[in-house]
Amino acid sequence: MKAILESESDSLELTRRHLYESIQFPLIAVAAIWLVHLYQVFSGFDPGEYGIMSRRLWGLRGIITGPLVHGSWGHLISNTLPLFVLSALSIYFYRKVAMRAFWMIYLLTGAAVWLFARPVSHIGASGVIYGLVAFIFWNGIFRRSMRSIILAALVVLLYSGMFMGILPDQEGISWESHLLGSLVGIFTSFWFKEELEDDEADDMHADAAEPDTPMEFYLPRDIFNKTKAERQAEAEELERLRQQQSDTFFPPFWNQDQTW
Repeated sequence: MKAILESESDSLELTRRHLYESIQFPLIAVAAIWLVHLYQVFSGFDPGEYGIMSRRLWGLRGIITGPLVHGSWGHLISNTLPLFVLSALSIYFYRKVAMRAFWMIYLLTGAAVWLFARPVSHIGASGVIYGLVAFIFWNGIFRRSMRSIILAALVVLLYSGMFMGILPDQEGISWESHLLGSLVGIFTSFWFKEELEDDEADDMHADAAEPDTPMEFYLPRDIFNKTKAERQAEAEELERLRQQQSDTFFPPFWNQDQTW
């Protein structure tokens, strides 16, 4: 039986290499937002100038730069671990589509915020994080493989509290980024739902190859469609046939010729 989260056929060395490859990009992404924040602290530039300013031409650059800048150390730290963990999970378990999904979430979330959010500067990586949460969760619904379902449950367990962040009118929080990022994550999951990983495709083919086994029932399926008289007649006929079969093998002594 295959392991749920990891193929048993993979050697330990391949697993280590896969894990190493899966954390490379998340480390780069985290390093990027930290380096930008350090530069911001020492140079003193206003992060709002690089955010997504809705429906302003100059705000279009924020689609690229907005997720990289943060308003405070607390803001940066709160986004660091989720960004690393969720992007690493995506790359490890959905390596075929993970990078394309990440950039789709990154760019489409920024574009949606520019089009629909309040006319203020939206900064921080939280929109991307919400998109990754939605992407992993909805993979469990669209793909319906055992692995994707377990990952969806894990994400709900770890990040269920984040769903409060999509509620409107929260002071100092870009709830639009959270909401729109989640919607983009759902769209991205749906977009890539047919691009299954190799082990997911193997499991589905194995399930399709298994012959259908008839279901066994304690009672006949049409028992309630018959009248009482019909059921009684069937029972009597069955008893007559059983008695006839018994008489064939063990005839009654009064029907046998006896020699005294």
